[in-house]
Amino acid sequence: MSRYHTLLGLGVLAAASALCATSAATQDKDDGVLHLRAWAVSLNSGARTSSVDIVVERWSTPDEIERLRGILIEKGGSDLVSALQKVKPRCGYARTSNSLGWDIQFARETQLEDGTRKIVLATDRPIAFWEARNNPRSADYEFSLAEIHIGKDGKGQGKAITAAKLSFNRQTNTLEIENYQREPVRLNEITILK
Repeated sequence: MSRYHTLLGLGVLAAASALCATSAATQDKDDGVLHLRAWAVSLNSGARTSSVDIVVERWSTPDEIERLRGILIEKGGSDLVSALQKVKPRCGYARTSNSLGWDIQFARETQLEDGTRKIVLATDRPIAFWEARNNPRSADYEFSLAEIHIGKDGKGQGKAITAAKLSFNRQTNTLEIENYQREPVRLNEITILK
C-alpha cells in the first residue's frame, strides 16, 4: 500500500485533485465523445497486461465538480463515493476486452499550455462478489482513478489507480490518495479512436 499527497491546484496526480481544481474543461470538437484505447500494464501481484477502451460521453459540469469537491472536503471519501454513484447521466465507461465495463462518473479535460490534453477520470470501484461477501481490507478502497495525457499527435500515456482511498487533510490543505496496490497501473500506447 502506498500513499500519494497532492497539493490543491497543482494536480500531481490529478485523478483526484481535479475534484479540487477549478479550471475550465474543454469539449471534444466533433460531438463531445472521446474514445481512447490503452495498453494497461500492472506489475502488482505479477505482471499482467490488457487492452482497455475508455469512452467519455460527456465532461463533468462545473456545478458537479464544485459539489463533489465540497463533499470531499466537508464530509470525506465515504460520502464522496455515494455522491459519485448518484451522478446522472454517467460521463462514460471503461472496459477491457473480456469485461462488460464500468461506468465513469467523473470526467474532466484540461488543455495544458503545451497543447497536451490532460484527462482525469474517477468513479466508484467495482466490488466483486467475494470481496462484498468477505469484506476484506481492500473493500475500504472505494475509488478508481486515472490521469491521461494526450499529445498533439493524438497519442499519450497515463496512470490508473484501481483501488484508492481519498481523504482531505485540513491541516496541510492537501488531498491524500492512498493506493491499495504497490504502484499505479500504467496506461501505455494510448490512442484516440475515431
